[in-house]
Amino acid sequence: MKLQKSIVSLAIIATFSPVLSFAAPTTSTPKQASDFTIEKNQQLKQYLDFDNHSDFEDAAHGFIATWPEKTINDAAGNIIWDFSKYDFIDQDNNVETINPSLLRQAKLNNIDGLFKVKQGVYQIRGFDLSVMSFIRGDKGWVVIDPLISPETAAAGLKLLRDRVEDLPVTGVIFTHSHVDHFGGILGVTNQAAIDAGKVDILAPEGFFSHSIAENLMAGNTMSRRASYMYGNLLEASSQGQVDGGLGKTTSSGNPGIVKPTHIASITGQAMEVDGVELEVIMAQESEAPSEFMFYFPQYKTMMAAEVMTHTIHNISTLRGAKTRDASSWAEYIDQALHTYGDKADTMIASHHWPTFGKEKIQNQLEKTRDMYKFVHDQTLRLANQGYTPNEISAAIQLPDSLGKEWYNRGYYGTVSHNARATYDYYFGAWWDGNPANLNPLTPSEQGAKYVEAIGGEEQVIKLAQTAIAKGQYRWAVTLLNNVTFANPDNMDARYLEADAMEQLGYQAESGPWRNYYLGGAKELRQGIQPVATPNTAAIAKNMPFDQFLKYLGVTVKPEAAKGLDIKINIDVKGDGHYAMDLSNSVLKSYSDKQFSDADLTISLTRQAFENMMTKQATLQDELKTGDIKVSDQQAFKQLMSIFDQFDMWFGVVTP
Repeated sequence: MKLQKSIVSLAIIATFSPVLSFAAPTTSTPKQASDFTIEKNQQLKQYLDFDNHSDFEDAAHGFIATWPEKTINDAAGNIIWDFSKYDFIDQDNNVETINPSLLRQAKLNNIDGLFKVKQGVYQIRGFDLSVMSFIRGDKGWVVIDPLISPETAAAGLKLLRDRVEDLPVTGVIFTHSHVDHFGGILGVTNQAAIDAGKVDILAPEGFFSHSIAENLMAGNTMSRRASYMYGNLLEASSQGQVDGGLGKTTSSGNPGIVKPTHIASITGQAMEVDGVELEVIMAQESEAPSEFMFYFPQYKTMMAAEVMTHTIHNISTLRGAKTRDASSWAEYIDQALHTYGDKADTMIASHHWPTFGKEKIQNQLEKTRDMYKFVHDQTLRLANQGYTPNEISAAIQLPDSLGKEWYNRGYYGTVSHNARATYDYYFGAWWDGNPANLNPLTPSEQGAKYVEAIGGEEQVIKLAQTAIAKGQYRWAVTLLNNVTFANPDNMDARYLEADAMEQLGYQAESGPWRNYYLGGAKELRQGIQPVATPNTAAIAKNMPFDQFLKYLGVTVKPEAAKGLDIKINIDVKGDGHYAMDLSNSVLKSYSDKQFSDADLTISLTRQAFENMMTKQATLQDELKTGDIKVSDQQAFKQLMSIFDQFDMWFGVVTP
C-alpha cells in the first residue's frame, strides 16, 4: 500500500444527522452506541455470570500499596506510564460504548500495585502491559519478567524494597522472548553486576536471538499494526482505548536487553537461582518462539509464563507474527497439568492476577487446554469437509462448559481469528482453495470495479446507509471499504465507514479488536497522525551483524539494483568477517567468508555499527571520523543507492 501523506481537507463535512438514524453521511466526530450495539452488548450480559466476583477477589488478594504518584516519569520528566488516564473505567458499570465483558476485564486490569501472593512471592501489576514477579531468594530478590521499560520496572522494585524488604536483585528470569518481559531489565540491574557474577540471568533456549530477530525482517509493518493493536492511536476514554486484554497498554520507555547467563533447554531440567530451585517445562513455539514455564517446589507455585492467562490468547497475533501451533500449545498445558496440577497451590503468570487453590488451578488448566484443542480440532474437522477460513470462523463456537469461563473469553485472542490462524498454520492464509480467489485484484482495483458494478459511489453509500440503519455494520464496512480504496478522497464514504466501524469497536469483547476498529475509524475521519511508539534502539544495537545483513536484503529496490553485480567484503573490528554478493537484484550475505575478487571492501568498528543502530550517529558521521572505511567510493555509493527506506505510517484503512 502507498503511504497516504495527506487527505482532503476535513472542511468537507457532510450534513449532520441524528446518531441512531444514520440517514446521511455523518461528521468526523465519534458517535454514541447505537440501539443495535446496546442490544448486542445486553445479550452478552445475559449469557455470562457477572455476579461471579472471584476474579476480583483474587486480583485484590494481598494488596500492599501502589505507586504514590499518578505517573511514572523518565529522567527528563516524560511520562512513561499514566495510572490516572484509566480512572474513568472504575466510575461506571454500564458504559454503552464498551462491551460489558471487556469492561469487566478492564476493571480487573485496573487493579494496580504491589501484591503479596504468598510469603516470599510478590507481584507488581498494572505498571505496564505485563506483570513483574519477585521471589525471595537466600540473599535478595529474584525478578521475573521486568516489564517493558526501565522506568516502570525500577518503580516496581522501589515499591517492593520500600514496603517489604530492601534487598539487592540477585537474579532475573525471562520467561520468553517478547519485549514486555525483558525490556525493563536495566531498571532492576545493570551489565556490570551481571558481569561481576552478582546477578544470574535465566532464560529459555534461543531467547537472545529470538528477542532481537522476531520483529526484524518485518518490523516496520509489525510496528504499524501494533500501533493499532495496543490502542496507541487512541485516547483512553469510554469511546476510545480501554484495555489491551492482557493489560492496559504498553509503556513508552526505552527497552533494553542483556544476554542470559543460564539457559533452560529441556523439560524436567532443574535450575537454581539465589538458592531458589525451579523445575522447567519448555514451551517453545507456543506463545513465543522461546518460552518456558517452571515450578518452585519451595513455594508450591507454578509460573505459567504466557502459556496460561486469564483470556484466550493469540494463535496469530493481529500485529503480525509467525502463526503458532494450537495443538502444541494445548499439549504444553496438559503437561503442566499432569506434572504440577496436584502440587501447585498457586499459579502466577506473565499477565493478570494469580489463581489460588489446587482445584481452581486444575480446572483452569483443563479448560484452557480444551479451549485451544477445541478450536484446533474443529477447524481441521471443518477444513476437511471443504469449508473455507471465514466459513470456519463463523461456525466455531465454544461449548458453554468452556465459553462461559471468564479465562476463556476473547479479550486478547478470539475464537474467530484463532480458527482462521489454525487454518493458516496447516493450509496457508493467502488462499482458500477457490480458483476465483487465486489471483485477486488489488484492493484499489477491486474497489473501483465493485463501485462501478453497483452503480457508482453514491449508490454504494445509499446501500451502506440502509445496512447501518438495520445494524448491519460488517456489511456496511465491506461496502464502504470499496469506495474508500477506489476513491480515498470521498469523505462522505469515509465518515460513514468510520461510524459503522466504530459500532463494531463498541461491540468488541477483544481489546485489540476494539482498538483496531476505533483506530481505523479515527484514521478514516482524521487521516494518518503519527504517534509516539516505544524506542527499541537499545535492543537493536545488540543485533548480530549477520542478522543485519539479512535484513539489508529485504530493503533492496529491484530497479535500482538492476544489472549490478558487486561482491563486497566486510570487516567488523571486534566482531568478524562477512561478505555480500549483489546479483540479479538479490543481495546474498555470508558469515565468516571473504571474496578473493571483491569489488568493494568495507571496514568498520562494532561501535560504529551500534552508534548507527541507536541513531547516535549517521553513516556520514562514521565515514568522516574514519570508523567506517571503504575501498572504492564509487562502488560504495552505487551499493548504497539500492536500499529502500521504510516509513511506518503507511495507509491501513486507506490505500
